[in-house]
Amino acid sequence: MRATDSQGSFLNRISIRRNQVVSMEGNHEQELEDLDLFQKHVADRFSRLLAPSDETPVSGAAAGAGDGGSLLSIAWLRKLLDAFLCCEAEFKAVLIMGRDPSQVSKPPLDRLVPELLDRVVKSLDICNAVTHGVEAVRHCQKLAEIAVSALGQRPIGDGQVRRAKKALSSLIAAMAVEDRDSVGGKSTERAWSFGRRGAGAASAKDRSTGQFRSLWWGMAKGWSSAKQLQAMSSNLVSPRGAESSGLAQPVYIMSTVVIFVMWALVAAIPCQERTGLLTHFPVPRQFAWAQPMIGLQEKIAEEWKKKEKRGSSGLLDEMQRLEKLGNSLIEFADSFQFPAEPERLEEVAAQVAELAETCRKMEEGLVPLQQQIREVFHKVVRTRTEVLDVLDQAGKVSTPTM
Repeated sequence: MRATDSQGSFLNRISIRRNQVVSMEGNHEQELEDLDLFQKHVADRFSRLLAPSDETPVSGAAAGAGDGGSLLSIAWLRKLLDAFLCCEAEFKAVLIMGRDPSQVSKPPLDRLVPELLDRVVKSLDICNAVTHGVEAVRHCQKLAEIAVSALGQRPIGDGQVRRAKKALSSLIAAMAVEDRDSVGGKSTERAWSFGRRGAGAASAKDRSTGQFRSLWWGMAKGWSSAKQLQAMSSNLVSPRGAESSGLAQPVYIMSTVVIFVMWALVAAIPCQERTGLLTHFPVPRQFAWAQPMIGLQEKIAEEWKKKEKRGSSGLLDEMQRLEKLGNSLIEFADSFQFPAEPERLEEVAAQVAELAETCRKMEEGLVPLQQQIREVFHKVVRTRTEVLDVLDQAGKVSTPTM
């Protein structure tokens, strides 16, 4: 059964059940069954993400993303967002669909639900920051395409090689800009100074990195994606005792899903101020739904530690390919002498073909990815509004009339 089929069946089941008149005992049993089913769906969706070679069809904007999608590729991120949207819709159904508003305002939900809504607000900032990051990735793609065009011409002469080297040097410099500023302790002020008057004497490389900064430094001055994620996870505590079998459990699950998805996006895509990005946040291993998420967390954290050592710009699979191929082709350009040896030209042609294929995947996937991020933004805003309306109704009911 496809994700959308199981989701539709689940939502219809809740809608029908809550419109029926049943005994309190039967209602409680069905409520527990719904919570178990929600947890199973979360586990299933993240299990599919843990095995990206699985060609299981996906729904929504992620359908037709191309290949199965290696971890942290554009195709994989689209599947991640598709899974998030499905989880979000089912969570909303579990929490508020056809439910007495007073149930959502009782302890411990009177504390847990506002905490979740606060995380949602913080996730909106991350969505905006990641959207700017996608624009920066598209800028890198365009630079790589210039190199592909130059090195794809025959015969390859000095002019084509110089043009390709200039584009690739700008590409590598742009990808390193975030890490260089973070490691060197440069102030945000310097990053924001690019593009002002007096920059005319800057080199082409500086202009390129300045353009890259202007794309991903799109948030308020001093805003940090790493600190935002730390704030989102600081008070995340799993339900204990009787709470673990009630509505507190899906609220906790959804909080964890929100944090994980935002964390994965920030790790993959160039994002403002990632210094000190979490490599681990607590997800209790005793929960079945958490096992695939823990597996993904460990894999991504391992890649992030490698990233910090080599100073690359994010974990997006396609960006890492651009970096690897770009450095290799720059080496070719540095040692180029016309006419080049046929064996070396064959090797370069294979690298250019791989670079062109990576650019093609980026061209096909980045705009839909950006659209999905916007969809996530608007969906969580709508859900937050609906939950606030329920809380407002509960407050009116509990307020004594004069």
